[in-house]
Amino acid sequence: MTQSPTATSRPVSGGDLTVHFLDVGQGDSILIQLNGKNMLIDAGESNMGNRVVSYLKDQGVAKLDVVVATHAHTDHIGGMASVLNTFPVGRFVDSGNPHTSQTYENMLILIEQKNIPFTVAGRGQSVTLDPALSIQVLNPGSVLLDDLNEDSVVLKLTHGQVSFLLTGDAGVEAEKNMISANTDLDSDILKVGHHGSRYSSSSQFLSRVSPEVSIIQVGSGNSYGHPTTETLSALQNTGSTIYRTDTHGHIIITSDGVAYTIKTQIAGTSPYTTVTVPTTMWTTAVTTAPTVAPTAVRTTATGSVSSSVTVSDLNLKDEWVKIRNTGSSSVSLSGWKMVDDGNKHTYTFGSFTLSPGSTVVLHTGKGTNTATELYWGSGSPIWNNDGDVASLYDASGRLVDTLER
Repeated sequence: MTQSPTATSRPVSGGDLTVHFLDVGQGDSILIQLNGKNMLIDAGESNMGNRVVSYLKDQGVAKLDVVVATHAHTDHIGGMASVLNTFPVGRFVDSGNPHTSQTYENMLILIEQKNIPFTVAGRGQSVTLDPALSIQVLNPGSVLLDDLNEDSVVLKLTHGQVSFLLTGDAGVEAEKNMISANTDLDSDILKVGHHGSRYSSSSQFLSRVSPEVSIIQVGSGNSYGHPTTETLSALQNTGSTIYRTDTHGHIIITSDGVAYTIKTQIAGTSPYTTVTVPTTMWTTAVTTAPTVAPTAVRTTATGSVSSSVTVSDLNLKDEWVKIRNTGSSSVSLSGWKMVDDGNKHTYTFGSFTLSPGSTVVLHTGKGTNTATELYWGSGSPIWNNDGDVASLYDASGRLVDTLER
């Protein structure tokens, strides 16, 4: 944890560390700078690519020593094309969980065309940027959880006595996995998982992290209801000071290795409006949880084999939903139904059995069913790109699981 400088406590040598949490709307992008070295984590949606590039240039970035894609969702890698086409990159780090989206494939093509060294992150690895900064990979583990969010690259940065935990969109399953692996989660500053979704930031995880400051990267008025009241309350219960990009804009934290300061800059103003917050004068950025529109709550059929079946991923733009069997027994999905928000569209499963530990991807369009791919057969899109809910019901009409995107 941070300490006030004393006669025997000195900043680390070599300059200050600056971590920029960029305001890229409903997405993530983080710039890390130390001793002339630059590292970028994620780049927001494609329409935020130019904003990320402009911000990096404003910070004097001419080269990116390391670029990390925490996972393949577009709100994290959509702007990567703009970044890769603008700056030389020394090394690219990926989660290792691939995606079939054109955005992800185009990113990989660019990396190959530009001959950028490419590595896959794994727990126990270190990312090298500067000798004064330790960057440890805490997630994904040696065995992927088979979910893009849960396999997000999670990094712990340690600069002297100041530490940051950057979680991408890692959810409760990844949090449990990191706790079970006995990883060192204790950190001063937490980048809150999945934009403050209710599917991240479990009480057990937050108690292990014990953050003094929590940063939520989230878009103003987003249709997901992020950050949720549950997450805000959980963060407040830790005593953490909360900063949000939708209300504070860019959030910049500077560490000398002993203490740190925070300033915020509202994007789109010239010059930026800047507020400096000294570490000795914390004020709570959010004192009460705002009212948000009700959203579907994940529920499972407890005590039944169907409780092992989950809606593990939903891709709104590429029009597919993934169903996973986490149990040790096969589950017949015959007669089960997949329903979108408002019950506007319903898919009824035919004769299909989901083996233990396996997944099946249900595509909106037409195709030939296989053991791992099913097709809705719709001639038009089903999922709302601005946000939707996938609800899975068993043959008796009981709600098995719900996933909100």
